[in-house]
Amino acid sequence: MNTTAAVVVYGATGHTGRFIVAELRRRGVATVVSGRDAAQLDVLAAAWPGVVARPASVDDAGSLDRALAGAAAVINAAGPFAVTGGPVVEAALRAGIPYLDVAAELEANGATFTDHAEAARKAGTSVVPAMAFYGGLGDLLATAAMGEWTSADEVHVAYGLSSWHPTPGTRTAGAVSHERRAGRRVRFTDGALRYHDDEARVQEWAFPEPLGRRPVIAEFTMADVITVPSHLDVPEVRTYMAVEAARDLAGEDTPAPEAVDALGRSDQTFVVDVLVRAGGVERRATARGQDIYAITAPLVVEAVQRILAGRTRATGVASAGAMFDAADFLRALAPDLSFELHS
Repeated sequence: MNTTAAVVVYGATGHTGRFIVAELRRRGVATVVSGRDAAQLDVLAAAWPGVVARPASVDDAGSLDRALAGAAAVINAAGPFAVTGGPVVEAALRAGIPYLDVAAELEANGATFTDHAEAARKAGTSVVPAMAFYGGLGDLLATAAMGEWTSADEVHVAYGLSSWHPTPGTRTAGAVSHERRAGRRVRFTDGALRYHDDEARVQEWAFPEPLGRRPVIAEFTMADVITVPSHLDVPEVRTYMAVEAARDLAGEDTPAPEAVDALGRSDQTFVVDVLVRAGGVERRATARGQDIYAITAPLVVEAVQRILAGRTRATGVASAGAMFDAADFLRALAPDLSFELHS
């Protein structure tokens, strides 16, 4: 296979990585699979004709350079991103190709913005962290809801998940984040991230029908508190999680997701409801779909294809909402994602 126009998926053998490879192949994009386990990569490549395997380790810069040689872009799907993010971004910058990841770790996403902004700007290379269900989708919805507004008073992102069966990667990344913040909780308020030890609160969120009013964990903080204020002038960003999903995530015996259809998706459904307030006026944007891990694949693959086609609004390190026409991007994800604006 000619890999000149190929997209490298680092962490391709993981749960989300496999969805991403499948989506690239569905769209006819040449694909290179990469990661630490050469044997698993060979099995993956053998199952998907035309896919090339290039093993690489984040502690071996030379192997990363070889994995990205001649490629068009790299998608990092290997967590914990606190470990993989920096090395793979730096390899992408050395190769002069776009980098995208699907990180949900707040600290890792924050580090991408702070540590690589100058190098990416000088290189003229696109770097998009959190181009996934958490971080990317909420940012796109908030940006679409903002419309022509240049600032807002508050952004609220509520996750109405029917369940949350975490993958081993999700559990590992969560443990890393918990350790990095010493068990403290975090909120984005008064224009900054602030750490605190308050107890979590339960309140109700009025999701659009048919979900309706549901109990949610208030300030169940996700990557949106990094992506949204990275480009939108808003001092308060708060995120909420359905109580049922939060309990699933906390349960040590909650099993990993199980496939129920030919696409490998679980039976989990979701509604992401974003409320933006400015000067007493409210706007909302809502997205619905199935399987939070599976939906990450069309999100990040649509993003990489737009970057390679030059359909971008920013350079250097930028979130999804800053990089793309948010409403157009979300509409392009149909039928995988249902998107609505409410003014």
